[in-house]
Amino acid sequence: MEITRHGNTLLTNGQPPKIGDKLPVFVVQDKNNHAVTNTDLTGQTTLISIVPDINTRVCSIQTKHFNADADKIPNIRFVTVSTNTPAQQATWCAAAGVTRMEMLADEKHVLGDAFGIYVASNNTLARSIFIIDAAGIIQYSEIVTEQTNEPNYQAALDFLN
Repeated sequence: MEITRHGNTLLTNGQPPKIGDKLPVFVVQDKNNHAVTNTDLTGQTTLISIVPDINTRVCSIQTKHFNADADKIPNIRFVTVSTNTPAQQATWCAAAGVTRMEMLADEKHVLGDAFGIYVASNNTLARSIFIIDAAGIIQYSEIVTEQTNEPNYQAALDFLN
């Protein structure tokens, strides 16, 4: 799939899953370096916010935005995934005051590969949002085609409401 960053074309490793598809199989790490799998994200509605690099401006804005939204929408799990290490994510969370968002590290791009959103040329994931239901079925998705743009927060939140 083609996306852009500052207008320059980048390619992902494939095509993202579609609405109605089951959540792809993957393993990522939580803040304690424990494995989290696709099945660990089932059981409740979950918003998966995927960012290229937590230490960049737009990724920071996106994660802070959903962190604030998590307090307003009960019974929804909010997670952010990036290729940053758990330590990098923890440092960023401490500096940004982000406490509600669950951070997951995809250092080995297993989730990125499974979702078809891994960008090998810069070792990042394509900025995107997926919302899954309790059964792990994708109900909403947005792939941001220009990576320096923010996602459509309101559309995702409206979907959750």
